[in-house]
Amino acid sequence: MLSRLMSSSIRSLDRECNCTVRLLDDSEYTCTIQRDAKGQYLFDLICHHLNLLEKDYFGIRYVDPDKQRHWLEFTKSIAKQMKSQPPFTMCLRVKFYPPDPAALKEEITRYLVFLQVKRDLYHGRLLCKTSDAALLAAYILQAEIGDYDPGKHPEGYSSKFQFFPKHSEKLERRIAEIHKTELIGQTPETSELNFLQKAQMLETYGVDPHPCKDVSGNPAFLAFTPFGFTVLQGNRRVHFLKWEEVTKLKFEAKTFHIYANQKEDKKIILTYFAPTPEACKHLWKCGVENQAFYKLEKSSQVRTVSSSNLFFKGSRFRYSGKVAKEVMEQSAKIKRDPPEIHRAGMVPSRSCPSITHGPRLTSVPRTRRRAVHISIMEGLESLRDSAHSTPVRSVSHGDSFMPSRSQTVDGSEASTSAVISDENYSPSDSVLPTPVAEHGMEMPLARHLNGAPCSIDEEESEAGTSKEGQATEFGHSRREQRMVKRRPATSSEVEELNKFILSVLRLFLVTIGLLFALLLLLIMLTESDLDIAFLRDIRKTPEFQQFHFEYFCPLRRWFACKLRWMGGFLVSEAK
Repeated sequence: MLSRLMSSSIRSLDRECNCTVRLLDDSEYTCTIQRDAKGQYLFDLICHHLNLLEKDYFGIRYVDPDKQRHWLEFTKSIAKQMKSQPPFTMCLRVKFYPPDPAALKEEITRYLVFLQVKRDLYHGRLLCKTSDAALLAAYILQAEIGDYDPGKHPEGYSSKFQFFPKHSEKLERRIAEIHKTELIGQTPETSELNFLQKAQMLETYGVDPHPCKDVSGNPAFLAFTPFGFTVLQGNRRVHFLKWEEVTKLKFEAKTFHIYANQKEDKKIILTYFAPTPEACKHLWKCGVENQAFYKLEKSSQVRTVSSSNLFFKGSRFRYSGKVAKEVMEQSAKIKRDPPEIHRAGMVPSRSCPSITHGPRLTSVPRTRRRAVHISIMEGLESLRDSAHSTPVRSVSHGDSFMPSRSQTVDGSEASTSAVISDENYSPSDSVLPTPVAEHGMEMPLARHLNGAPCSIDEEESEAGTSKEGQATEFGHSRREQRMVKRRPATSSEVEELNKFILSVLRLFLVTIGLLFALLLLLIMLTESDLDIAFLRDIRKTPEFQQFHFEYFCPLRRWFACKLRWMGGFLVSEAK
């Protein structure tokens, strides 16, 4: 009896697993779920924990063992999607950015969207001019530390916080000036709303960039916004298609196609190449979901889409949530007292760390001084994940320019001795090089030469990597990086070969099936009483007469006998 109880308790433990979800304020929500629990169950738990009702804008993101990002599908089992052993680590993120943040019904929703856009600004995904950057940072200061107080905020207080991948002294002075003079008296709610309304007007609002290459081999970033599909190269938006213009999204292996109809029935096809087939499929699924959410009037209009043509199965996917119009209509019906919001304030965190340092060295960029506290191993780990959490790289934007750099490389490390003047400063320069570079070992050098911080926290928070193993020596980390880079290439080649073989087999089976169907049709026509010259000629041939008397007539009599027996059996059963 005791052994039976113990075995049942062990089986129940095997059916449960721990799950940790990192929230937008960098706190963690940990729970125990059943192994067969679906994504919707976990998402509902988190929304209940946050007291969030306007939840359709949010999603749960995770990274598989191959470092590929995914959005958790709510209709499928969590354990089957993760492709790894528990405990599972995921992140709550904004999946669909609201087109008009001011139209959100509840303040808790606006606060969470504010945290996401602030994170985008820090990781270089939200590009802006220096003047806009100063105003956005000032709104963040006002929302999180309140009005300027000379007793609490000494000279240079804004330099202790990092809002962008890069800072300059001139920008920090401008942030403090706006915070001191223009935002006095604004409540956190007002500052957050003003921040969102300013960010909403930027071209890269809501952008989650996917690294690709165009047909000429030039690096590009594909992204989906609340207003349409956009292509970015450098800091320029080279293509923008409204959702109404996009007619079809398709992918095959690493190739991604966008079909669109523009003015005067002008049809265009854009083709891009993703780093891996898995990244291309993720790009396609994101595009399908965004188009359904922002374009359709009702969720009943959602259809299952296929990535391939009629004769090849390909990938099939169906968006399973509400659309934007339905979300807004449902939000208007919310009637409850506003939930209490616990704002964390400006404290050290993964997404917006507080920087404390000694006297300022004007000749050395601030981001370089922060980088010295991060080990080489952390830098390599972040670069290994960078292809899946990629900010947009900016060269020049409005009144911002590319910083001038002087660079030296010593052995395996790259040190920077750059003088970045305020006039040549661009706050939105990417913290990462182009992630689809051909040569893996050039990336760590480029990362350090940029003079940018090794922003590992965003990638690690999604990948669920542990910081305990980062004390490994540099030689081991280099070998590990090379092994990681080789494995995806080999697996992708094998997968492409398997897909080709499957395609050939499908084509062969379809051909055999069509021939068999045509043969049956021909037999039925020739055995029918249709008086057609073509059929009469076939009936008169010796071969057909032999087939008719030796095969067809016995088979017909056998079927007639079986049908009579079945009819008699049914009649007897009825009596």
